[in-house]
Amino acid sequence: MKKIWKVIIGGIQSKILNLMLFTFLAVAGAYLAVIMYQSSQLNDLVTTTNDSQVASISDISEETMQDLIEGNLLRITNLNAQSIDNTFRTLQSHVEFMNEYASRLYSDPDAFKPVYISEPDPANQGFTTAQIIYDEGVDRDSASVRRTIGLIGNMSNLMETLYNSFYNLNSCFIGTADGVMMIVDSESSNKFNEDGSVKTIPYRERNWYKNAAEQGGVQISEIETDYFSGKIGIVCSIPVWVDDKVIAVVGADFFLENIKEALNSNVMNGGFSFLVNQQEDIILSTESAGYFPLEPGDEPSEMSETKEFMNFIHEALKEETGVRTVRIGNETFYMCGKPMENVSWAAVTCMNKEITDLPLKMMYYEYKKINQEAEQRFSSSIRQSRLTLIVLLLIIFLIGLANTAVLSERIVKPLSKMTKEIGSMASHDLRFRMKDPYRTGDEIQVLAETFEDLSVKLNSYIDEVKTVTAENVRISSDFRLARDIQASVLPDPTTAFEGRKDFEIYATMDPAREVGGDFYDFFLIDENHLAMVIADVSGKGVPAALFMMIAKALIKNRLLDGDSPGEALANVNRQLTESNTRDMFVTVWCAVLDLKTGKGCAANGGHEHPALKRKGGVYELVKYRHSPALGMLSELKYAEHEFSLEPGDSVFVYTDGVPEAADPSMNQFGTDRMIDALNINENAGPQETIYNVTNSVGVFSEGADQFDDITMLCIRYNGKNQ
Repeated sequence: MKKIWKVIIGGIQSKILNLMLFTFLAVAGAYLAVIMYQSSQLNDLVTTTNDSQVASISDISEETMQDLIEGNLLRITNLNAQSIDNTFRTLQSHVEFMNEYASRLYSDPDAFKPVYISEPDPANQGFTTAQIIYDEGVDRDSASVRRTIGLIGNMSNLMETLYNSFYNLNSCFIGTADGVMMIVDSESSNKFNEDGSVKTIPYRERNWYKNAAEQGGVQISEIETDYFSGKIGIVCSIPVWVDDKVIAVVGADFFLENIKEALNSNVMNGGFSFLVNQQEDIILSTESAGYFPLEPGDEPSEMSETKEFMNFIHEALKEETGVRTVRIGNETFYMCGKPMENVSWAAVTCMNKEITDLPLKMMYYEYKKINQEAEQRFSSSIRQSRLTLIVLLLIIFLIGLANTAVLSERIVKPLSKMTKEIGSMASHDLRFRMKDPYRTGDEIQVLAETFEDLSVKLNSYIDEVKTVTAENVRISSDFRLARDIQASVLPDPTTAFEGRKDFEIYATMDPAREVGGDFYDFFLIDENHLAMVIADVSGKGVPAALFMMIAKALIKNRLLDGDSPGEALANVNRQLTESNTRDMFVTVWCAVLDLKTGKGCAANGGHEHPALKRKGGVYELVKYRHSPALGMLSELKYAEHEFSLEPGDSVFVYTDGVPEAADPSMNQFGTDRMIDALNINENAGPQETIYNVTNSVGVFSEGADQFDDITMLCIRYNGKNQ
């Protein structure tokens, strides 16, 4: 080895210099050659690729837009048909309910006291009111007319309730064969002539009355003008028969503008919806221009002459069409139609194809323009990059050569030694020790000192991690065991009462932490008495879980010993307050149901209001005054609430984790959303009902943490003979 200008020829410094020089020249030469070749190839590739991309994107975008349009049209059409069908179904059920009550009145009129209803009063404008209107030529002071008014007046409360429960209703009414009509609505002011006298209405000549009296059964009218308001609407009517004679006709109506609001709420951008009746006439449309009429009864100018469109309408009245393209005049439309069950109409959703194609054309034009500009910038950038790359490589070479010569002596040796020592450290001894070769007085020495300090801390940290990990494993195992124990004490609703047909019951408990403070319980006191309990302990975690286990056992024992629900809560409250040093309390709803008769008794200690669903009805909250929670004050008495279930009735109870579930904005789920979830499917059993509520809470609170335990219990009483 020779030393020239402080560089040892043949030593590590010269080897580094030679290696760096050779590597740089080889890499730079190869890189430049590849870059030059690929630049020319890339120019050609970009041009051809852009053309193929434009064609491919255009095809994919068109397919995607087509799928999107078809999906939206199908969804909106089904939504419109279902919404309007549900409106007619609800209207028909209201009228059938009125018909049933009127039939009872007329079948035994002496069993009802007369309730006299007044004629319209302008002061009642805006308030739901029952009013008497007469047909033309009726003797209002005759005894028979007064008897009729007194008899049908018994229906006023029912009709007002039905009117208020169905927001789409214009009015509900009963018209008798002797010329007396009772109408319930909130529009008292339109019942008067210009001179202030009350209008008469020849309702016995109206189609809704004549068709019902002549044809019998439920009648859904064609579109007709309301006598009082002049608005266009639909009437549902049913005759009241006594001794094979039509005594009266009950009915209800609503305006088409209410349906139009529903259609408008489902209109997609660039699209519109309309309805056609059995005569293949468009009766209502959300479109205000073009071929499609805006108001009910308007006739399109060219559409009825278009065979393709009329064939589509004819098919839509029979079955769901799927998405079609239909040409009308010089325009092409996407159309989707679906018939409705309760009324002989069809709902149709449309979108002008020219509107849907416009974004694709604009996108194609803009994309092509961007590609052309990008090609120009790319070509210019490639030329500039070639020159810049050559200059940079030369600068990097000179800097690298200088740095290698100056720093190799000071860096290579201590770093190599340090690397070797670090690599040789055993897994059981990760200690790095400072040595003289590392004391260079610069960053290498700082690095060595840092490694030494870090190795000391690393060994200490590893010891701590081992200790903490072992403790966390033990705690996690304890929590899993506690959760399993807590779950095991709750009855399994899928196997608890196999073989029983007189009732169905289901319950769930979802704790917010590893263990929860909520619990539910249900068990047979004897063959004919079922006990049900749901409770919520204050607080969370292990203390609440322990308090929950104690309260559950005490309540069950008291009920099995023969205590009534009120007595059981009073006795358990006394036991809990004796040693309640943590001031914990528990809210409880418990009930005992006689499975033979359907009669039950419930007690509520500060718990949530239960929800009750009668057969064929909907869930509603049952609100009554509660007693205090258990564990707060001793020697309390707990009020009992008696109830009675008929076959098909259901009861739903829950803890506050359901209505107080929050979304990411801290808005609470609330009892109104809970009731809506309970009524998603009126025929759902207990398990599906709880699933619907659980799913609704999950969708509402998605993205937010669960702050409280969520527990639910639902029972449907089927009756002893089931």
